[in-house]
Amino acid sequence: QVELVESGGGLVQAGGSLRLSCAASGNILRINSAGWYRQAPGKQRDLAAAITSGGGTNYADSVKGRFTISRDNAKNTVYLQMNSLKPEDTAVYYCNAVIRDGKYDLHDVWGPGAQVTVSS
Repeated sequence: QVELVESGGGLVQAGGSLRLSCAASGNILRINSAGWYRQAPGKQRDLAAAITSGGGTNYADSVKGRFTISRDNAKNTVYLQMNSLKPEDTAVYYCNAVIRDGKYDLHDVWGPGAQVTVSS
């Protein structure tokens, strides 16, 4: 079994910061690529940030300069540092990763989501 669980969400005032963590568990060989998606009520789920196996990153224009995605391969964990938060950042944030397990199977895995609410 391979699973992802997000943590670190919550309520924060505009201008504040949060750090989300996405921890993979199970018989993990490595995380290939990973991304953070977000979905506000009544809207589509959109990619906010992505990271490749080599550490390359890509950001949506709406978060560029404020969010930073990173990874710790030894801990099988992906992070999203969120600074200068705005009310429009309010959403459920989902971690997604392509994971190779110990039996060499590939899994496209989603976490259950973490709520981030930014008050004005």
